[in-house]
Amino acid sequence: MTTTVVEETALNAADRCDRCGAQAYVRVTMASGFELLFCAHHGKEHADKLKQVALRIHDETERIR
Repeated sequence: MTTTVVEETALNAADRCDRCGAQAYVRVTMASGFELLFCAHHGKEHADKLKQVALRIHDETERIR
């Protein structure tokens, strides 16, 4: 058996929120492998539901000053 470790890359200015187009600070990986990107506002707005359905949530909102 082989285990592959995939490191998540940091989000950058080119990554845009799927909801509104603002800079993304939250990457949500679904069980299917599909990724959703959210700005801090929409990531927070949908956080409760995303925690129920996401495989992984990568949150970089601490970078906002």
